[in-house]
Amino acid sequence: MSAAFHNPLARGTSDIIAKARSIKQWARQVLAIPDVAVVSVNEISCALPDCPPKETVILVMSNGDTIQVSIHKAMADVLEHDVTDAFRALQHS
Repeated sequence: MSAAFHNPLARGTSDIIAKARSIKQWARQVLAIPDVAVVSVNEISCALPDCPPKETVILVMSNGDTIQVSIHKAMADVLEHDVTDAFRALQHS
């Protein structure tokens, strides 16, 4: 493996860890959920033609229920309004 190789799935990248924490906090604020609720943030890749190259998936597990939203952006590109818009769209559907 060359020194120029960058593994996007490698743990320990402080920027992506900080971004995941921010996204989790934004989700908690939008949903006004308790601290005991589990919030998971993952970035997934897709090679299918109609699929975005990367998307950020947020799962919220609370009181036996699971809520999932997808944001069609890489995790590094997700902004607070993206999280707010995704959860609000889910609540209005």
